[in-house]
Amino acid sequence: MAQLLLVLIGALLVTAVARSREIAAPLLLVLVGLVVSLIPGTARLEIDPELLLTVVLPPLLYAAALESSYTNFRARIAPIVHHGVLQVVATSFLVGWLAFTLIPELPLKSAIVLGAVIAPPDAVTAAAIGRQLKLPRGMMTVLGGESLINDAAALTIYRMAIAAVVGTTPTLAQGALVFVLAVVAGVGLGLVFGMLAQVARTRVPDVQVATVLGVLVPFIAYLTAEQLYGSGVLAVVTAGLYVGHNQPRARAAGRLQEHTVWASINLLLESLVFAYIGLQLQTVITTIVTSGRNLGLVLASALIILATTIVVRILWMFGSNYLPGLAHLLATSTKHGVRWRRTAVLSWAGMRGVVTLAAAGAIPHTTGTGEPFPARELIQFIAFVIAVGTILLQGTTLPWLIRKLGIADPEEAARDDQAEAEARVTATNAALRYLDGLTPEDLHTSPEHFDRMIGRMKALVEHQGMAAAEQVGRTPDERADTASKAFSDLRRELIEVQRSAMADERDAGNVDDEVLRRVLRELDLQEAAIDSSWRNR
Repeated sequence: MAQLLLVLIGALLVTAVARSREIAAPLLLVLVGLVVSLIPGTARLEIDPELLLTVVLPPLLYAAALESSYTNFRARIAPIVHHGVLQVVATSFLVGWLAFTLIPELPLKSAIVLGAVIAPPDAVTAAAIGRQLKLPRGMMTVLGGESLINDAAALTIYRMAIAAVVGTTPTLAQGALVFVLAVVAGVGLGLVFGMLAQVARTRVPDVQVATVLGVLVPFIAYLTAEQLYGSGVLAVVTAGLYVGHNQPRARAAGRLQEHTVWASINLLLESLVFAYIGLQLQTVITTIVTSGRNLGLVLASALIILATTIVVRILWMFGSNYLPGLAHLLATSTKHGVRWRRTAVLSWAGMRGVVTLAAAGAIPHTTGTGEPFPARELIQFIAFVIAVGTILLQGTTLPWLIRKLGIADPEEAARDDQAEAEARVTATNAALRYLDGLTPEDLHTSPEHFDRMIGRMKALVEHQGMAAAEQVGRTPDERADTASKAFSDLRRELIEVQRSAMADERDAGNVDDEVLRRVLRELDLQEAAIDSSWRNR
């Protein structure tokens, strides 16, 4: 436990440095982990692979799904399924056959297990880099959507291959039935738990209790689906998409708290995962050496499989976007110059990560007859080489490729500004119509007070709507040189003055700490509203 705590602290410190220097944190964490693992005397960090699959993976997937757009996901479902399911299936069997051909001591069934282990790309790193470099939203949707469902396809093949090795070999028809059941049960249970989570967010009066219940959703959805022969990954993703899509119907206090909680959980788990990947170098090398295998030959085979894994994705992506039938089916018919550049970036964003390592580590030690699982340590070593190799090779060069190809959409920000202006006008008009429909009886007040109240409220709504529309489309420098920006700055200064005055009152013994905390929270929420306002974006 002490060792895990030290790794967590170290990983968070490395992440802080990476963020302050605008470096992709996952890449730096893996590099630092690799270096630390080579220091003599470094103790091994052992985490049960089942814990990675049941404790670490669900909240990471759920947090990603919460931030995804169900509308965009549904609009691009064809390319997402094509890349997230079909590509994974093809990669599993192609890479498995290659590994079986290259390594004589690797049985075909174990080779298929290896193919399933390394098939699903982990788009956490790619998505982080894409957001940082402002990839177009359509590409981010495909990249994120693929990462949300490819794990389900790969883990289904993985379980079928494991069953074949340990002696419970399913027929092809049984395998297809298992896959369909996993999808239907996973999605169905995900919807159920998503609806239950939404009920908790809207009906449970205590915001903190509702937030804690929300944190439990991915774990409950994953474990329940796995117990009922469904896909735990799809259950978590479906629940996250449902809850995220219904964010506007949740209470404001709950949304504020959930955002902070999930951002913190995501940061903690991502830091741990990528640090753990790097720290496994010493362990996997020792395992291969003690097994009596030739490390050089195994490494050479692993590097060939690494290159093949990368090439398969590149060929799949370009084939999908340039074969006439597929290009039309997947709605990828954009301008030729734009299409090949975007395809190049998506094809290079195929890093492997936590699922690959966790699945490799979760391979059983023995078969159904009690014999050792064939080539288990070999599968784990190759999986490690693929994960680290893709992260370091593709992850470090992806930012350069994005900048070199210049695929950022310069018109997307302008379209967003226009859509925001129109949405704010719609919201303002709805508020004004609501105010026009009120009567003094509705507010239980006199006509005189009612007229003054409605007049002030209308002026406030109209001012906010007009001010927001005026800001849309301006550059940051133009926004900084406006009365609205000066007003926001003055509000911040006044809030700080109020904080200092409250602290002085507490220090003088005139205000209790409990009272101080309540007032500070209100002031903090006001400042958070200013910081996230359109005036300061």
